Amino acid sequence: VITMLKAFIMLNVEAGSEFKVYESLKKIPAVKEAYILYGVYDIVAKIEVESLKALEPVLLGQIRQLPYLKFSATMIVK
Repeated sequence: VITMLKAFIMLNVEAGSEFKVYESLKKIPAVKEAYILYGVYDIVAKIEVESLKALEPVLLGQIRQLPYLKFSATMIVK
């Protein structure tokens, strides 16, 4: 049984860009779920990858490169 590494990414984006960023996140294969929020964060995304090493390119190469992104916080879960 392969255990996937799971993480939640909390995102703050520029005002009015929430839906654009949400749609971009849904195109990333490692993003299994994404939701627009009302509160401290604008979007939460659930990520599943094979390992911690596989998480880095998703975070640094894809998510943190999204236009309109102001801040992200990553929480790895068990």
